[in-house]
Amino acid sequence: MPKTMPVTPTRAPAENGWHEPAEKRLFEQLAHLAPDHPTRQRIREDLAVRHQGLVTRLARRFSNRGEPLEDLLQSGNVGLVKAIDGFDVQRGHVFTAYAVPMILGEIRRHFRDTGWAIHVSRRLQNLKIMVHAARDDLVQTLGRRPTSREVARELDVSVAEAEEGFEVDEAYSCLSLDAMISDDNDRRDESHVAQIDRELDLVVDRAALWPLLSDLPDRERTVLLMRFFGNQTQSEIAGTLGVSQVQVSRLQARACSELRARLEAA
Repeated sequence: MPKTMPVTPTRAPAENGWHEPAEKRLFEQLAHLAPDHPTRQRIREDLAVRHQGLVTRLARRFSNRGEPLEDLLQSGNVGLVKAIDGFDVQRGHVFTAYAVPMILGEIRRHFRDTGWAIHVSRRLQNLKIMVHAARDDLVQTLGRRPTSREVARELDVSVAEAEEGFEVDEAYSCLSLDAMISDDNDRRDESHVAQIDRELDLVVDRAALWPLLSDLPDRERTVLLMRFFGNQTQSEIAGTLGVSQVQVSRLQARACSELRARLEAA
């Protein structure tokens, strides 16, 4: 018997690049409707729903840059609606080729308008973009980081404007005081992070302790000062005073008990 090949479903051929002819027909209907026609809004919403996957894919490209994905999706949908309203199906182009630049443009505009740590004027935002684009081009040409004068010459602006463009970049993203600083990114720089100071609870006790130290015998007072203020071990103290470590331990214990009793009685 002759062998039969399995039937594999094939996708319908594209109609002038349109894989979904129904979508093209929607745009054709939209083009013939008046702006206030009741059917127009329904068709626009249908087209917007059909391209939510495109908006989501484009928005996810920027999802790791500090802005919530929901905000990026909202900006992308603004671009999608603008693309739907401005698309001319009679030109013969596929809609996605027209929509992608507009969606990306709205997402990038979102970053320009809201992604700054502090508010700067639109002129400075644009200047920052121009300066950094020129710098990147000059790095490739010169093989090194260009000077502000070279960037100014490339853009035909003053040196002061070029330097201003570099400086305004610092306002775009501020480093958190809680930022990671180690090479393996596993610990935080806590030198400037607010912490609870446990030593504050001892301020009153320490203020009351100093007058009581002067009442101790000389050797006991010396042992305490060397142990707790000089950070010496009992062995080191014993060697300095010429006594045994056991004697140092007894002197320390007796002095601490005496001070504790006086503080509680005060």
